Amino acid sequence: MLILTSEERYYPIFWKVMRGWSFFLIYGMGFRLKVEREQEIDRNKSYMFCANHASLIDPWVLIATSKNPIVFVGKKELVKLPIFGFFYKKVVVMVDRNDAKSRKNVYGRAKNRLKNGTSVAIFPEGFVPTENVVLAPFKNGAFSLAIEHQIPIVPQVYYDGKRLFSWDFFKGAPGVFRVKQCRFIETDNLVMEDKNKLKEKTHNVIYNELIIDELYMKDTNRPNNEREFKSPL
Repeated sequence: MLILTSEERYYPIFWKVMRGWSFFLIYGMGFRLKVEREQEIDRNKSYMFCANHASLIDPWVLIATSKNPIVFVGKKELVKLPIFGFFYKKVVVMVDRNDAKSRKNVYGRAKNRLKNGTSVAIFPEGFVPTENVVLAPFKNGAFSLAIEHQIPIVPQVYYDGKRLFSWDFFKGAPGVFRVKQCRFIETDNLVMEDKNKLKEKTHNVIYNELIIDELYMKDTNRPNNEREFKSPL
């Protein structure tokens, strides 16, 4: 791990190691993956992966389901975790969401990775929302980068994180973790003025998948679950 994180040119090999570890972690915890893909990834292209965030296992699922090397944009606080934090800061584009300068610098660091053909993954909600939220509003970063580099958005939907690996100590169990990779949202010929429309379109794709899934909506525990089926955007 020390060698593979020492230089960026080793990142594709590091990614293969991380994929192996992800499968070990997911299956070792008693989960199984069921992945539906409406469109396949081109191994020679860069993408912007955007998924809903409901559980700590979400990043490992994203790693396991992609053969393409991906760099994450993640929060700075995780650097404090023993051992994990040491490697985390070497391979993740970190952001301190309370620092405007840090948020701005993310763009420059992510751009360098995209120039080298690596894809980027951002959980655009910016945090794991409380369990009574279907899908929190999205931040702008992923969509600004996607437009600037003219790379497709890859919407991914995770249906089972709240139920199988919940923040609630009294919930969780082994089971099938369902993933849907929706059709890509192209950014060709889009300009920065289209950022909000792109953000809204991506949000609606994921939101509309979640609200028709009975298990996910049952997990969400919203007071007016049966009535509020409209995107907040």
